[in-house]
Amino acid sequence: MSGPSTSSRQQVLRTLLPGFVGTELPDWVKRMLRDGLGGVCLFGENIVSPEQVRALTDAIRAANPDALIAIDEEGGDVTRLYYDRGAPYPGNAVLGRLDDREATRAVGRAVGAELRAVGVNLDFAPDVDINSDPRNPVIGIRSFGTSADLVARHGAAWVDGLQAEGVAASIKHFPGHGDTAQDSHLSLPTVDVSLETLHERELRPFAAAIEAGALTVMTSHILLPQVDAENPATFSARILGGILRGELGFSGVVVSDALDMVGASGEIGIPAAAVRALAAGCDLLCIGTKNTEAQLEQIVAAVAEALGDGSLPVERLADADERLRRLVRVLKETVTAAPTASHSAPHHSSLDASALASIFRIDPSVDLAGPGWVVVRVDTVANIAVGEVPWGPFAAFGARGPELPIVAVTEADWASPIGDIPEAASVLVVGKDNQRRAEVVRLIDSLRARHERVVTVDMGWPGDDPSYAQIATFGASALLGEALAQLLETEGVRA
Repeated sequence: MSGPSTSSRQQVLRTLLPGFVGTELPDWVKRMLRDGLGGVCLFGENIVSPEQVRALTDAIRAANPDALIAIDEEGGDVTRLYYDRGAPYPGNAVLGRLDDREATRAVGRAVGAELRAVGVNLDFAPDVDINSDPRNPVIGIRSFGTSADLVARHGAAWVDGLQAEGVAASIKHFPGHGDTAQDSHLSLPTVDVSLETLHERELRPFAAAIEAGALTVMTSHILLPQVDAENPATFSARILGGILRGELGFSGVVVSDALDMVGASGEIGIPAAAVRALAAGCDLLCIGTKNTEAQLEQIVAAVAEALGDGSLPVERLADADERLRRLVRVLKETVTAAPTASHSAPHHSSLDASALASIFRIDPSVDLAGPGWVVVRVDTVANIAVGEVPWGPFAAFGARGPELPIVAVTEADWASPIGDIPEAASVLVVGKDNQRRAEVVRLIDSLRARHERVVTVDMGWPGDDPSYAQIATFGASALLGEALAQLLETEGVRA
């Protein structure tokens, strides 16, 4: 069949949000932007410095003044602007424990100011999933907590702060990715709950954020068999049209989570996933990372074929096009009205590293004082959403905390470095999601069998056995790492 007309090609391109390789705008992306490509999504590998990002976003807008420039900047462990050093923000789980809506709004606003200053206008944040299952491998400390009311009020506050700076929020992962022990990057998770339970729990934070004015909603690649037994949420008209549009009254832009994830395209491929997502009600398609011109042309061709055979109604594409145009208009108006952007961090005393230790959960029986400490740093395979970001207190040791010997263990070899630690040493084990990982539990148990004093630090979401999280920080951002280093110094930990 022949290719799409110029006007329909522009409409299809407007729905696409690819990633790309490099820190400068590739020629193929520039060409597609001129043809009407909706925008791009930036990842850590695209970023070197604020000045470089601003030059990159200027180049994007020179090619397409209406481009949406998106990023995952959650203000915690998931960071792109600070991918090389970790974010100077506490993350959602700590904000939930603090339970101060003004502090949460301040973080959202600070993130928005930084994004606006470098030319980004769409943030895939905040995460308003309720962390219902502590085994969750992909949400955890990205959530404000386990209570629907708590997540609802802080999600709305974060949205309000971010959008006050002229950056669109994208609340995620609709209709809720918290009650699963699988990662949709790697599989198709199932959340087997009724629609009534969804309304009582998962949907309440989304409803609150929509009421607060969230401009976009990101879908999840999860299956809810009691709502739609055939289609993951990204591909479900029942979930996107019936629940999100109909029951929650959302009228903004629906964004798909990345279509290169296994939960979306593992069996059908990205072009078919794009057609299904558009047909179900998605308006903007996040394609993924390291995309190519050939991939996008395959998507355009697949959508054109679906338009031709009627499997994708022309009216559905026109509806997506109008919503995207309206979002661009709103963002331009908001940026004009917003105050001058700055790089300043939130000015809130509760967010200072020196005060954050008060939000940590610390076993009162823990004794950290005295010499002879060795740190065991446990590096497990990184959560795909987080990526390979520096974490924990290690950069702060010696600079703003105690100088301590560090023994690093990884999944490549759990045991060999441990034998080098003197038996008389006190051992501080620092990891993330310790109890969720059987190999880390075995490591800690083996250390306790050999050393008289072993203290565990969990910088992820702690499990129900506190012995593997005697100090729980509820996040591993640079700010929380600095707070932990200061706590250890204050408590008298010495080499």
